[in-house]
Amino acid sequence: MSLSDCQNLLDQDVLELGFSHWGMQKLERPVSFEHYQAWLDKDYHGEMKYLEAHAQLKEYPTQLRKNAKSSFVFAFPYVNSIPGRDSFPLKKARVALYAQGFDYHFSLKEKLKQIIKKLQTNYPQEDFLPITDSFPVMERDLASRAGLGWFGKNTCLIHPKKGSLFLLCEIITSLDLKNTTEPLPDFCGTCTKCMEICPTQALESPRVLNATKCISYWTIESRKIPPVNLREKFGDWLFGCDLCQTVCPWNQKIYKNLLQTENFVPHKLEDDAQLENELIFLLTASGKKISQWSKGTPLSRAGSFGLRRNALIVVANKKIKSLKVYVENLTQDEKLSELALWTLSRLG
Repeated sequence: MSLSDCQNLLDQDVLELGFSHWGMQKLERPVSFEHYQAWLDKDYHGEMKYLEAHAQLKEYPTQLRKNAKSSFVFAFPYVNSIPGRDSFPLKKARVALYAQGFDYHFSLKEKLKQIIKKLQTNYPQEDFLPITDSFPVMERDLASRAGLGWFGKNTCLIHPKKGSLFLLCEIITSLDLKNTTEPLPDFCGTCTKCMEICPTQALESPRVLNATKCISYWTIESRKIPPVNLREKFGDWLFGCDLCQTVCPWNQKIYKNLLQTENFVPHKLEDDAQLENELIFLLTASGKKISQWSKGTPLSRAGSFGLRRNALIVVANKKIKSLKVYVENLTQDEKLSELALWTLSRLG
């Protein structure tokens, strides 16, 4: 099956479903696997031990499914496009752009299933499996080889007309896809804005992210308390961080004034009360209540402990003294006592 055949069959459906660009590629050993293995060997993945466990599957992706030969790769832009943004429970606390809505894993899979319906009608003897980034596949490598972008110095995939603020998802298939698309050249040039803006210097060199320094890692993936030397660098980020993307000239060119590049968002007086209320809820609500509140959103990934931990750091860094009493109540908490005492010391 050629690229032109695919485009004739799927192009309109793909665009109507909100995808910005797409391609296809053979399931082969990833070009960037050695880079990935070296990253694992340095323990830059921190507590994310599942990345080690999945390494062999990522190296040989045809093991993912019987008869798997190829993959369709789709890019979904998420600035103002994530379903559920209007009902997202946080309005003023700072959250990475991709996470400001419903959990994208579900919505993207539903879109892929609609594409599979058409593929299955035309190729009834073939297999199709919809996957997102929760599946053990090196999707950025696949997408890069399919022509969806180049690897930026911030480790994200960047397209000259689409930027990098998009999610990737795939359809693994038994179809023998033939793609003659050339990978895009690297247009980062001498720019190092993504590396310079990172508050914790997590981008230690071009395309090398030390997750154990990354704000997103500490506020989402980690189940521990971050080290003291990093906490004040987290700014007012409650969940995730996308500074290394929002500062990118390719994203600035596309989204212009929509993207913030400060580590602290200047709130208006009328915003401060709502921000405080959101933080009070996280500092005082039961774990069960927080779990119910965050259900169906990316926030649930951090769990009630992670969100409460993150709220303490935001209170400390923004020096919200009016919340001191709520912080004091956590000084006896088994897991959070040290962080609560640190927060109090920051409040003065």
